[in-house]
Amino acid sequence: MAQGKPKSEIGGKRTAAPKRKPPKRKQVEETARRYFAALQARDPRAMAACWSEDGVEDIVPLRVLRGPEEISAFFAGLFAAMPDAETTVHNVVAGERQAAVEWRTVGTFTGEPFEGVTATGGRLELRGLDLLEIVDDRILKNTAYYDGAAFMRQLGLLPPQDSGPEKAIKTAFNTVNKVRRTVAERRGAR
Repeated sequence: MAQGKPKSEIGGKRTAAPKRKPPKRKQVEETARRYFAALQARDPRAMAACWSEDGVEDIVPLRVLRGPEEISAFFAGLFAAMPDAETTVHNVVAGERQAAVEWRTVGTFTGEPFEGVTATGGRLELRGLDLLEIVDDRILKNTAYYDGAAFMRQLGLLPPQDSGPEKAIKTAFNTVNKVRRTVAERRGAR
């Protein structure tokens, strides 16, 4: 038999084998890429369209968002706060129900207030990883990981790493902990 598409016989006639459905992992990857394309395009509505109605976005350093409307509003606020923000996807790995997306975002906090913080003019460069759970071409859950302290430093909410002010904060924190420990030990000795 010649190489090529498998044939089957139906009623004595040879026909092409039915088309196979694409593997689930391919559909999962396509959904993840569609979501991140909407993020790259800074389009909260298109992002929301990728979510199931009961979807949950857990942005680990910030908070949990529930449902497409809340997720859309959050990202609209982010885009308004950083009008020049650009997100680049570096890698996507997909399985039967999950996709891991490695990304990088750069931008400047020059726009509207974000999460109650007035624009600082700080330059933002973050790398992160999102772990999406996808069912029926819709995102059911996403857990987004990135360095929250680096985010706070770059926006000016924390002092630069290893700076004098950061060292002073650590010294004060350690002093308070030492006093608490001493007080607890004295109370326990009575």
